Amino acid sequence: MDILLKTKIERDKFVDYVIDAFDIQNGDESVTRVSNNLYLPEQWNIGVIYGGSGTGKSTLLRTFGEIKTPTFDGSKPLISNFDFTTPEDAANILSSMGLASVPSWLRPFHTLSNGEQDRARIAWLIGSASNDEIVLIDEFTSVVDRDVAKAMSNSIAKFIQRTGKRIVLASCHFDIMEWIQPNWIYSPTKGRVEIRDCLWRRPQIELEVFRCRYETWNVFKQHHYLTEELNKAAKCFCATWNDKPVAFIGILPFPSGWVQNAFRVSRLVVLPDFQGLGVGFKFLNYVSSLYVAEGMKMYIKTTNPGLGEKLVSSPSQWRQTSKYNKAVTEKSLKTMSDSNMWTMKSAKKFYATEYIGQASNDSTDVIMFNADAWHDVAQNQISMF
Repeated sequence: MDILLKTKIERDKFVDYVIDAFDIQNGDESVTRVSNNLYLPEQWNIGVIYGGSGTGKSTLLRTFGEIKTPTFDGSKPLISNFDFTTPEDAANILSSMGLASVPSWLRPFHTLSNGEQDRARIAWLIGSASNDEIVLIDEFTSVVDRDVAKAMSNSIAKFIQRTGKRIVLASCHFDIMEWIQPNWIYSPTKGRVEIRDCLWRRPQIELEVFRCRYETWNVFKQHHYLTEELNKAAKCFCATWNDKPVAFIGILPFPSGWVQNAFRVSRLVVLPDFQGLGVGFKFLNYVSSLYVAEGMKMYIKTTNPGLGEKLVSSPSQWRQTSKYNKAVTEKSLKTMSDSNMWTMKSAKKFYATEYIGQASNDSTDVIMFNADAWHDVAQNQISMF
């Protein structure tokens, strides 16, 4: 059944001119017709209403319920606005939405980028929704870069599929479909629901990896969760996607000569706009495999729970060391340097692991991978060491 939107026309000399000049037959009322044939499958988690401006997407979205608009207290850090849940769950929700930049959690909402604000709004809406509530998002990814839109869509899809919640998105962009993985799509112009019985295949992501100058750290340092410091002796690598910098790794020799031919990850940062795609973990494994291929060992220690849990849940690639789950003092978390990170103790949980994955046979400057499964290919050779 179609939806008729009727609006009374207030007459003045400008309106009278338009009605007379263009021979408008009904000068008292404006009527817009929106096709509504939303016959949905019984079981679904993600739906998308797709169409251009003025096709009635927002009107159709309202047929599912109220479109909520979260408000954030600008006097509080972002994470403090998630007081409907526990601090631990708030951090998990933000990370799951691809907003895993801890410094951003501690800033007010209005200081965040457009992409971070969009993720924060969606995290709040999804996190605060009850299990039987349908989350409604209007103008999805309308104001962000298209690569950022793909990263956001991928993060949301994984969270919705994992939690079993339901969400309907209204968008004028079709490029998100392979990333958001909708169960159904509805186009008001076509007037029919398109049902997906199986998941879309996500496109491959191509990362280009480069040795880079120390100064490249300036692009990433404000997003690291500890400090903005990086030892100038660090060997630096940068990953780009579609010619945009997305991730950075700084490598240093293992301190104090405890282990021969050993190195450690001093800094690993993925820019907020590209979090949630698995870029950081793939980049970390790739660089580590290059070192192992040269007969070296690679270690990483982190207090970041998202990265830490990913490391310990990948036993074929990372082995927990004897220092696993020993931590550092509360004071040292704020002033931790590259050298004392490996020696301080406290009640704070951290993760210490060694790379035991496959060594890279060739140093390449291209990583090809799918958002769900990794696929390495060797292309242009570069010297990493």
